[in-house]
Amino acid sequence: MQRTLVLLKPDAVERRLIGQLISRFEAKGLSIVAMKMLRVTPDLAKQHYAEHVEKPFYPSLESFITSAPIVAMAIDGLEAISVVREMLGATSGLKAAAGTIRGDFSSSRQMNLVHASDGPEAAKRELDLYFTADEFCDHTSVLTPFLRADDE
Repeated sequence: MQRTLVLLKPDAVERRLIGQLISRFEAKGLSIVAMKMLRVTPDLAKQHYAEHVEKPFYPSLESFITSAPIVAMAIDGLEAISVVREMLGATSGLKAAAGTIRGDFSSSRQMNLVHASDGPEAAKRELDLYFTADEFCDHTSVLTPFLRADDE
């Protein structure tokens, strides 16, 4: 089992896609174990995108991510990090395959609706930015036996 961070970015919130996007993760059999809507502050943006702060595109990235509320989610599942990233599709909605979130809903490189952690270390660091330990609602769903085998 893995846990990953997923952010529904300002464009997803403004376009009223929250429900449709959440339903895709649930339909896949992933578990949302924490979720909240918040405004990303410039300080939080700098922490989240620390590796990009000195790059020329950073000001527009910060402006975008702080422009409207986001929905932050902690999602659990088997190989959740790679599964979620596959569900999102290529970073640019222009290049994302049909059937992926970005392929179905985005036609932009920057307005690409969602962020997901790209590895276990990033997931830990990013989850710690958005959630405290007591905000996780760990549980085993009664549907689990219908979503995966006992030995998975």
